[in-house]
Amino acid sequence: MRYYAKPLNNLIAELSKLPGIGGKTAQRLAFHVLSLSDDEAVGLANSIVEAKRNMKYCSVCGNLTDVDPCSICSDNARDHSVICVVESPRDVYAMERIREYNGLYHVLNGAISPMDGIGPEDINLRSLILRLQEGDIKELILATNPNIEGEATAMYIARLVKPAGIKVTRIAHGIPVGGDLEYADEVTLSKALEGRREL
Repeated sequence: MRYYAKPLNNLIAELSKLPGIGGKTAQRLAFHVLSLSDDEAVGLANSIVEAKRNMKYCSVCGNLTDVDPCSICSDNARDHSVICVVESPRDVYAMERIREYNGLYHVLNGAISPMDGIGPEDINLRSLILRLQEGDIKELILATNPNIEGEATAMYIARLVKPAGIKVTRIAHGIPVGGDLEYADEVTLSKALEGRREL
């Protein structure tokens, strides 16, 4: 990319550091940014800086927020007896999009992964245990990702919480709507069969 001017090269290099953005996409985005009006470009830059400066983790659930506690934790209309445990703030937004769940969340900000040197003490687990001890929680929904790390994390939390008499459930995994059985892997098919329900 040495045929580009230095400021453009720098912009492409910074954009290509974003997850899922390769060189060609970074180049396309850089040219788009340059085609913006000055006000639009400044607005984009300011929104990035503002988000970086003002977003923090909720002291209750660990979700990203600009107010503490977050709007979900402080919403009295939500069911405070149910907590859905997720790995990242992105998962909270995914759950909220379906508009079916009305309880609270707890964001672990990671998953147990011994291969990567991440143990239970490295994720937001201690505050979950404190919440369970202090609150009147009836159900804990484990919605960690359906991979080795997510399964290990869910099993660890379940073993930790079950003796307290709290109902512990795991979200079902299986075939996506519109998917074909012939293209599903063995683990997905096994989980789909395991999570079957009566009609």
